[in-house]
Amino acid sequence: MLVEILNIVAPVFLVIAAGYLAVRSGIAGAAAIDQLMKFAIQFAIPCLLFRATSTIDLDVAFGWRMMLAYYLAAIACFVLAILVVKNLFKRRPGEAVGVAFAALFSNLVMLGLPISERAWGADNLAPSYALVAVNAPICYLIGITVMEFLRADGRGAAATSRIVLEAMFRNSLMIGIGLGFIVNLGGIGLPGALLAAIELLARAALPVALFALGGVLTRYTLSRSLGEAGLIVMLTLIVQPALTLLLAWQLQLPAATTKSIVLMSAVAPGLNAYLFASMYNRGTEAAASAVLLSTILAGFTVSAWLIFL
Repeated sequence: MLVEILNIVAPVFLVIAAGYLAVRSGIAGAAAIDQLMKFAIQFAIPCLLFRATSTIDLDVAFGWRMMLAYYLAAIACFVLAILVVKNLFKRRPGEAVGVAFAALFSNLVMLGLPISERAWGADNLAPSYALVAVNAPICYLIGITVMEFLRADGRGAAATSRIVLEAMFRNSLMIGIGLGFIVNLGGIGLPGALLAAIELLARAALPVALFALGGVLTRYTLSRSLGEAGLIVMLTLIVQPALTLLLAWQLQLPAATTKSIVLMSAVAPGLNAYLFASMYNRGTEAAASAVLLSTILAGFTVSAWLIFL
């Protein structure tokens, strides 16, 4: 199992390493990496999210007990990370949220689905696909709301709520998600040429973002934010799946569903954890380090959770 998991994780590291080496060798400059990241955040990833949300089965995606078990655990880790980063590591509130978002947003697509398919089989992935379908909108809604409220600087609830809504509507990722739900709920049929163009951009999203992340990592050193990264590793790889398991037992979820959501909660933070911090320019170094370190260690911890499950 460990070899299989490492075979899944290795391609991610190879693309990141390619971006890192491209910058280190002088093949690509900092400006080029910044433009690649901008393309990923503003164009390719919104198309990826649109494609996912426009085609999901909404009846399957919103099983409330399953969602409650998974997201209560994720939110608990998110809140705990904010408190620890703010008070122990003396980060400003916005930076604490930028770092803590990595404890909320797991890499469900690139790690969760492949590992789940190997573990449970392709015919038993309904809970996993349901989480993937709603993960981005739920996590970004929570992250953006908390970020905007903590950056409120004494504004009233009405003014801060207005800012949150404005930030949501300006956010390219949320625009992609929102449009996808509109198409889904409205049963809107799109021209084949438009769908093909969206598909092309969506295919570019993850490799471009991973390559750009590798280039960005040349600007940081892991040791400068090792404490925050270690905190995220502990919360995402150990605490969150344990909380998910306890909540699933309390909510009396079926055994197969429990195993699926615990495994999904045990994977490392997703690339969106860095993208979120980059979007606000808050805690980007620590977020990048957390994604890198936790993905390296996830092969071992996920194997342990699979043995337990």
